[in-house]
Amino acid sequence: MDTSTLLGKSTAISQIKALIDKVKDLDAPVLITGESGTGKELIARAVHFTGARSGGRFVALNCGAIPDHLLESELFGYARGAFTGAMKDKVGLIEEAQGGTFFLDEIGDLSFPLQAKLLRALQEKEIRRVGENRTRAVDVRFISATNKTLEVEIGQGRFREDLYYRIRIITIEIPPLRERKDDLLLLLEHFAEKYCRELKKERAYFTPRTLDLFLDYGWPGNVRELQNEVQRCLILCGEDRFIREEYLSPRINPRQEMSNGADYNFFEAKAEFVKRFLNQALLRSHNNKARTAEEIGLSRQGLFKLIKKHKIEAPAKEFGPDR
Repeated sequence: MDTSTLLGKSTAISQIKALIDKVKDLDAPVLITGESGTGKELIARAVHFTGARSGGRFVALNCGAIPDHLLESELFGYARGAFTGAMKDKVGLIEEAQGGTFFLDEIGDLSFPLQAKLLRALQEKEIRRVGENRTRAVDVRFISATNKTLEVEIGQGRFREDLYYRIRIITIEIPPLRERKDDLLLLLEHFAEKYCRELKKERAYFTPRTLDLFLDYGWPGNVRELQNEVQRCLILCGEDRFIREEYLSPRINPRQEMSNGADYNFFEAKAEFVKRFLNQALLRSHNNKARTAEEIGLSRQGLFKLIKKHKIEAPAKEFGPDR
């Protein structure tokens, strides 16, 4: 795995890739923030699998998915006889990540007492299993993630300030999808290709109106919601080679618009996508064709050929001069 698996051409994604490259070989704790569905675990995996600890294990735990009374033994392990049902020694997840990375997803859901024990593990690089008196050294890199604003949690007495400063030595902020619509078309094409392959069906393409509706929607569930929507559409469209507006969820197509029945063929659909993609790319660069060509992986001559072929004209009021 490398940062090329992080799809997107937006400035935000480019900055995240650059930051991953800077921190991947360090042992400093990393805090990843962002709304639910933005891909925080994907970023954590990129840090681990591109870095010096890639030969070790990547162990993940969602702090909000396990009841609090079980979470301590999951994190730190336990000794035989520590409590009813503890029939043998158990290694905790932090120990399992020895030599690798331990990822705490939704760390903002961790209880106050467990926050104190985690702080000790971070500071002292050692843990103590439940029911044991001795400590065990651990060589683990910690990466945490949260969709909460931890400064607010601290102010309301739900998160330890000392732990906060310990886990956020390096912070990677992932903006929501609605703030990086530049990446949406790339993600749509990626998921369409991925799920067509998984469903063993011919490649399906988005109609122009469907793309408009995708671009107009706010995506509160971010990339996860987008991914699920594409998968759903491909299931509903069956043998249809086009993902039309009637296959969209009501929240994305609230007026329940229907396609007008116009015939599309492969070449028309491809041309529509290319034209829309180039328009979006030119908008991002303010009609700077050299920059546009570099961002989308074309030569300047190749870009000019496509602009001419698809009769793309940039309105002067929207674009600055070509440079």
